[in-house]
Amino acid sequence: FYIPPDCWMSDLKKICKVRVNPQSVLKRAQRIQGQKTPKKQWQTAWLLNAVTCIDLTTLAGDDTPSNVHRLSMKAIQPVRYDLLKKIDMHDKGITTAAVCVYPSRVADAVKSLKAANSTLPVASVATGFPAGQTPLETRLQEVRMAVADGAAEIDIVINRTLALTGQWEAMYDEIRQFREACGDAHMKTILAIGELGTFTNVYKASMVAMMAGSDFIKTSTGKEAVNATYPVAIVMMRAIRDYFLYTGYKIYHQVTGQYAAYHEMPMA
Repeated sequence: FYIPPDCWMSDLKKICKVRVNPQSVLKRAQRIQGQKTPKKQWQTAWLLNAVTCIDLTTLAGDDTPSNVHRLSMKAIQPVRYDLLKKIDMHDKGITTAAVCVYPSRVADAVKSLKAANSTLPVASVATGFPAGQTPLETRLQEVRMAVADGAAEIDIVINRTLALTGQWEAMYDEIRQFREACGDAHMKTILAIGELGTFTNVYKASMVAMMAGSDFIKTSTGKEAVNATYPVAIVMMRAIRDYFLYTGYKIYHQVTGQYAAYHEMPMA
């Protein structure tokens, strides 16, 4: 689902007028952080659930087929069997959500998972990750290559220059082209919130990404100085809720740390 260009133009004016109140966001974040966390068996249940939401990731310059293979095996069995046995969860199929690699390593991950008889999906970063500063055709070709090699999910990065200079229509056009290049693969759009400057830009970028056909919106690449914060997550979740109320379509939110990405359910 996406909002077509003829509708997009009228909605662009509305988005351009949006202003996020930073103080309200910060107060809301403070209240959330002050809430009690689950204890004992409830904490264990939440932690196991978190494991199943992780995209286990390697995005290093020294990635090799053997490194990717080890990561894939870890994704299939992320928690030690004996620990799962103690809590009677050894036969519940606990795995991570996906294995995430660079486009050039997608084939290695697909091969390792297939050899292990696993249906775990492979995700790939693309579009000039993490900076998104390569030519558009190069970014599109990265997406096509990853999909051709078997990636079921594509993590694109937005062109932050377009967001910082208010070129929202141009950003929409780029993301739409990425969406088409993804084909049947899920498209997850990374906003790189640490480089967007304001909560208002985060909200606008979230809305534009969803309108252009994103299945997920993500906080960051894990490579910026600031990756994921409570206040930014609140702004993105509010955008997801607004989009749902407008379209009836649920988009998912993903929080990215340095080593893994965590899926969250949509706020609706």
